[in-house]
Amino acid sequence: MSAIQDAYNQIGADFSDVLRRFTSEKLIVRFAEKFLEDGSFEQLGEALRSGNADAAFLASHTLKGVSQNMGFTGLYEQSNALTEELRAKPADFTRAKELFEPVKAEYGKTVEALRAAL
Repeated sequence: MSAIQDAYNQIGADFSDVLRRFTSEKLIVRFAEKFLEDGSFEQLGEALRSGNADAAFLASHTLKGVSQNMGFTGLYEQSNALTEELRAKPADFTRAKELFEPVKAEYGKTVEALRAAL
């Protein structure tokens, strides 16, 4: 088992599904490296702290999309719940901040597994 496949297993993601879509492990690794460089998570945290609903929605939506494309199921599910909360007008920031906690946990778990693999 490769290091990247092990990382996917650690976070409960379906590596074989991602491999079918990306067609090569090398491509998955390249996009995983780009994921680690992406600033959406940090932007989301800052937007929630500052009360900027539009920026929080955009960052959450971006994180959701990237995590779905990469097959990071847990992170996708948590960021999707947050995105839908932020989609409401006006957004309930108390609830959004509550929903950010599981996003933060999944993000940390995902990043830790990827860094160990790459």
